[in-house]
Amino acid sequence: MEAFQARVPLIVLTADRPTELRDRGAPQTIDQVGLYGRHVKWSTELPLPDDAPETMAHIRSVAGRAVAVAAAGPAGPVHLNAPFREPLIPAGALGPWPDLPAAPFVSAVSAPRRLAEADIARLAGRIAAAPRGLIVAGPMDGTSHMDAIAGMAAACGYPILADPLSGLRAGPHDRSLVIARGDQLARPGPWIDAHTPDLVIRFGAMPTSKPIVQLLQRTTPELVVVDGDGGWREAALIPATFVHADPATTALDVAAALDAQTQAIAGSRTWLDGWLTADRAADRAMTSWLADLDEPFEGAPFAHAPAALPEGAVLWAGNSMPVRDLDGWLPNTDRALRIHSNRGANGIDGVVSTALGSAAVAGAPVVLVVGDVSFLHDLGALVTARLMGVSLTVVLVQNDGGGIFSFLPQAAADAPAVGLPEHYEKLFGTPHGIDAGPIVTALGHRHQRVDGDSLESALTAAVGTPGLTVLELRTDRARNVQLHRAAAAAVATALAALTDLADLAQGAAG
Repeated sequence: MEAFQARVPLIVLTADRPTELRDRGAPQTIDQVGLYGRHVKWSTELPLPDDAPETMAHIRSVAGRAVAVAAAGPAGPVHLNAPFREPLIPAGALGPWPDLPAAPFVSAVSAPRRLAEADIARLAGRIAAAPRGLIVAGPMDGTSHMDAIAGMAAACGYPILADPLSGLRAGPHDRSLVIARGDQLARPGPWIDAHTPDLVIRFGAMPTSKPIVQLLQRTTPELVVVDGDGGWREAALIPATFVHADPATTALDVAAALDAQTQAIAGSRTWLDGWLTADRAADRAMTSWLADLDEPFEGAPFAHAPAALPEGAVLWAGNSMPVRDLDGWLPNTDRALRIHSNRGANGIDGVVSTALGSAAVAGAPVVLVVGDVSFLHDLGALVTARLMGVSLTVVLVQNDGGGIFSFLPQAAADAPAVGLPEHYEKLFGTPHGIDAGPIVTALGHRHQRVDGDSLESALTAAVGTPGLTVLELRTDRARNVQLHRAAAAAVATALAALTDLADLAQGAAG
């Protein structure tokens, strides 16, 4: 399900009992045909293995088709069900079939979608007529879009509100128009009231930031969604034009079409400068606020990540609060970090396993920042890590429960639902009272408690160390809400202090 929603190519091979034992009460036998329903792109069952040439040809054909279907846009999972008779192994020798030719049995050729010149001209015309525009870069895979979107932003005169999972916020590419603090800037207040967009061009999946989505819902700008895989991802539920063409190619073509329209760029420079000035002010306020803080804070691991992680490192964020803190606190940095999260179905299960799978093939240090409930959901992954010798650094944010719910109305003492306050902890807070340290060490891994002062140095020391290290940062759920609100208040104060607020609004309107 996660792979289907996130458009990750995946082939799932399930071993099964033979057909004659199904629906007969045989042990460990269920109906696995179509097991994943609509959450896979294609599902089929392989024949019972034998040495017949026809069987070999069929299986090779199915394997080639499975790879092609999984990789074709929108990418996703394919399910192959493989039945076996006792003793659950092929009749012949184990291992690859002998004498297989090196060439693929089947192959497929495809090309990225590209807009016609007339469609590019119309899109460029809409941009030229809207100097108050934004580019919202949501979660995206790969790197081909980075320079292309940066070039389009320069041609449009639009700032880029870059989700960290877009890849645009970290790396050596042009980040001069990247807004890293968009989550704070989009929150209701005088500044954003003076800087509401008329046109938003969105690339990738829906952004992590709830304030950015709410900004779209509140102001209903003209919205263009660029999706090269022909999807319909638009959860703000506002009118939109979907561009089913390759994002990088579209961005390059639009930039080229706008080259001659310098009046649009000049007219939007005040608008662009307003966003860049506010982003810098918010960044200074957040950096100063965190530096003065003398207690643990859940956003700190991501604020410290660029300094603690080497070039090429992989940073994973768990769902619920960690990915939101990634969005809120990862700065605009030239450090080439590869940043990921399981944002397909937004689930908290299997996150440690995902990071370990990444670490097994990354060829670079991998760091996972994860909450305690998600960590406990996947303790079995620590056994696998020991057996396979995989190295990983885990920053375990331990607040004894589901911290994200503390930000929602049901956490308030005067929650409107009858009887909810006294049942909040059981239903939403879900405290577990489990000390993860002894579990981690019992499974053969390192465990270390860290606080606000020692976090960055401990993270720097752990990254790249062979084996699995868990750095446990203990926080308080209620206090975490207060600290996030204090940081937001510091940003609001910094934005209010911008002396050119009225001038910027007037210039953008003109």
